[in-house]
Amino acid sequence: MGSTIWSPFAADSGYFAPSTAPFMINYRVHDLHALLAALRAEGVTVMDKVEESEFGKFGWAIDPEGNKLELWQPPAGQ
Repeated sequence: MGSTIWSPFAADSGYFAPSTAPFMINYRVHDLHALLAALRAEGVTVMDKVEESEFGKFGWAIDPEGNKLELWQPPAGQ
């Protein structure tokens, strides 16, 4: 089971770049690296950067409308 979180960012934040949208949707995923590989294989624009920390693994993709999506694999056991 997971949680839904709404997190506001400063209006001048660059966190959503390269998207020009003022929002980003975050999806909880089971296997980040496998999903990123599958998205790339389907021709989806996937950001090269992957972050791994005590908060889990994070990756990003761009949808067909140019919106940035955040993909989050929580740490094991969460």
